[in-house]
Amino acid sequence: MSGSPLEGRTVFFPTMTEAGSQVIAAAFRSVGIEARTMPPSDEETLVLGGRYSSGEECLPLKVTLGDALKLLVHGEIAPDRMAIFMPTSDGPCRFGQYGPYMKMVFQEMGFGDVLLLSPTCRDGYSGVGEHADELLRTAWRALVAGDLLQKLLLRLRPYEKERGGADEAFEAAVDGVCRAVEVPGESPARKLARIAESLRQGRALLHRVPADFSSPRPLIGVVGEIFCRLNAFSNDDALRKVEEAGGECWISDVSEWVWATNAEQIRMLKRFRKHLSLEMFGARLKWHFQRKDEHVLLGVFEDDFRGYEEPHDIRTIYDLARPYLPPEGALGEMMLSVGKTVYLHGKGADGILDINPFSCMNGIVSEAVYPRVSRDCDALPIRVLYFDGTHVDRRYELEIFMDLVRAYSARKRRHRVLPERMGDASRAVNAG
Repeated sequence: MSGSPLEGRTVFFPTMTEAGSQVIAAAFRSVGIEARTMPPSDEETLVLGGRYSSGEECLPLKVTLGDALKLLVHGEIAPDRMAIFMPTSDGPCRFGQYGPYMKMVFQEMGFGDVLLLSPTCRDGYSGVGEHADELLRTAWRALVAGDLLQKLLLRLRPYEKERGGADEAFEAAVDGVCRAVEVPGESPARKLARIAESLRQGRALLHRVPADFSSPRPLIGVVGEIFCRLNAFSNDDALRKVEEAGGECWISDVSEWVWATNAEQIRMLKRFRKHLSLEMFGARLKWHFQRKDEHVLLGVFEDDFRGYEEPHDIRTIYDLARPYLPPEGALGEMMLSVGKTVYLHGKGADGILDINPFSCMNGIVSEAVYPRVSRDCDALPIRVLYFDGTHVDRRYELEIFMDLVRAYSARKRRHRVLPERMGDASRAVNAG
């Protein structure tokens, strides 16, 4: 790392998902970069984030800024020893301005030495400097591993017999993946094998959690703005509240976002007639190896996700959204939210929650076309939730939504395919 701008600094990652932030930090450590996750968000997060923002920014900015300021104002780390991983975007979302705005705030507060690490979607998030190739591939594998463990957790937690057992096993599984990821100096093949083995062990931990799958719950697809839908603090733990109301969640994961940035990179290269360029060759090669790695890690879970398969190609989501929004013009997560809603309907989902920060353009546009989407999907219940950091009791709202979900489930035309562990229990109950 000699001569690198990250030398002597610790990179902090906003906690978008608990698993995702931990495993990505481990990937950075594997190439000799000190990396940690941000401390858990709390009320001080919102106080500090709100104090140094105007109120017109969306909630993820307030949360990530507040978490960073907590470290700085309490003197936990010197500004010249701190770096913040804050990707950016070229699309219409205000997310593209988070990095510049945070840098401005740090300057005004006397923390101008903080480094903002901001790779972009234009280059497929490849602008991470030294060790970029090794780091990006390790980070991708780590991210997929975290997503898969999260997916298994959400499939298991609503059915656990003892409250907390699934979360405890999940935390141990994530810790195991982090230990595998952060080992330095391994060949790509050895690293992949080590991560896969850690996933096998994590899967075994989750499978040992006592669970009762005899009565499958209504399946709720969760889409929306990536940070708000995945960050439990920002969405007031909405997924757990759905589970408490009797549902099971299938959330759009972080990997979907990465595939979307890959697709955007290729689209931009085509737009500028670089079909046969070295950049296009590199983008397609990256796509190939990421798909290959994903396939290997997914294979660890055998048939755990039967009926819960993600789209094989992100462009499938864009095609499903096309009748409602043009992929060439409607940039941003609105495309992913609308397309994934149609996809989840095809997989037998019983309802959709679209989670967004208050005033998010992606959520507003999606909400405008959801009446048509619902009509075309047999009146599938779709509810948009907005969050601004204030505490609101949403139990009554979710109870009404779940009543609509149960009514839809009783009459729906597209039925779910259940994983073996759930399917056997369900068939046994039906046979009895």
